[in-house]
Amino acid sequence: MFGMITKALLQGPRTRLYPHVPAHKYAHTRGQVCIDITNCIYCGLCSKNCISDAIVIEKAEQKWQIDRLRCIACSGCVESCPKDCLFLVPEYHAPVEGACVDVVIGPAPEPAV
Repeated sequence: MFGMITKALLQGPRTRLYPHVPAHKYAHTRGQVCIDITNCIYCGLCSKNCISDAIVIEKAEQKWQIDRLRCIACSGCVESCPKDCLFLVPEYHAPVEGACVDVVIGPAPEPAV
């Protein structure tokens, strides 16, 4: 037991001091969900297929929002998008305190002629 304690003390901490020491990015890191809002048709399939209820769509206001703390990056929304406007980026947000909701508002609708 004494040997294990001594070894642990001499080697230092096993964890990183994130964000001061950046996390290692692996080849298959999922990262976070991003959207190209110009292609979005606000169909709501991504919201319906989100198993953690992290995505909310307001079609009338053309608003797409995601709660980063609820999202588990399972890519269910990416696979269900008929317009391929959702994609996974292998990067992470910086740590935050409190809520972390990203809101993306689409372009203004064209006036009816």
